Amino acid sequence: MFRLIAALRTGKTLSALRRAALAAPAVLLGLLVADAALADTRTAVVPKRIIYPGEELDAGQLEEVEVTNPNIVNGFAETIAAVNGMVTRRTLLPGRVILTSALREPFAVSRGTTVQLVFESRSMVLRAAGTPLQDAAVGELIRVRNKDSGVIVSGTVMADGTVHVVAK
Repeated sequence: MFRLIAALRTGKTLSALRRAALAAPAVLLGLLVADAALADTRTAVVPKRIIYPGEELDAGQLEEVEVTNPNIVNGFAETIAAVNGMVTRRTLLPGRVILTSALREPFAVSRGTTVQLVFESRSMVLRAAGTPLQDAAVGELIRVRNKDSGVIVSGTVMADGTVHVVAK
């Protein structure tokens, strides 16, 4: 400010104004870069305690933290809502990011339980009782033994717990 007043007194206003005009965009650019850096901050989900394989994740076991490592590998969970209710495939340690590859959807059907087999062909629908030969989540193709005939068929697990049989 003092330089500007001194420049005005000596008549060198053109160079002082030129310097001020050049400095203003640089300051604004610096503010925009800082704002972009703040907007680029990411969060990661980490467990508060050790979580063992097969456990279902609950929001109380997890917390969201800011990612400070710019070189962190992609594929980690960023929000608690995205992983709440999922089941772990391996041990998760406290303070470590949770990779989405370490999680799976909960099983919709369990091995050895009774499920309903459904076969649809045009206007005909056949239903029968069956026993899954493996655990499976919704959308997975599994093998199921028909309880009445003993025949093993393949089918897709549906959200309601039924298995839609695939025609050969």
